[in-house]
Amino acid sequence: MPQSRIVVYPTSAHPPTLGHADIVCRVSRQFDHVFWAAAVNPKKQYLFTQEERLVMMMEYVRHHGLENVTVETFSGATVRYAQKREATALVKGLRNPDDFQGEYQQALGNLGIDATIETFCLFGRPEYYGVSSSLARELALLGENIEGFVLPSVAKMVVNLLRERGA
Repeated sequence: MPQSRIVVYPTSAHPPTLGHADIVCRVSRQFDHVFWAAAVNPKKQYLFTQEERLVMMMEYVRHHGLENVTVETFSGATVRYAQKREATALVKGLRNPDDFQGEYQQALGNLGIDATIETFCLFGRPEYYGVSSSLARELALLGENIEGFVLPSVAKMVVNLLRERGA
């Protein structure tokens, strides 16, 4: 019986963007199962809760009909999470040349923890070059439309959550 090909796609997903969705869609066609995992860093302050981030991520999974994608959060080393999920690979999205250095450093660190888990980098599509969670957050906080960065349903969630918080 062939080994199941499981991959972890770790993201900050704060909020998840069209660029994140593009990567998870493309990866889901190449692997048997994808764990799209929102990293939780206890030293980082998030605008959205873990649960809210997961709901937004699930909106993309539902929208694109990704039956082989599981959405979760994790904390700690990405490789340790991948080991728990029996993944053989990590995938990272590269939007632009600036992303490479940070992802390269992380990949080297991950290899130091478990050399059997490979890191694959997938280039973002040109139309998502300028799409980032931080820019989407900033624009949303300014009351601007973010539908060029996220699904309309996710934009609505972001606006409603910010309104509830008085932001």
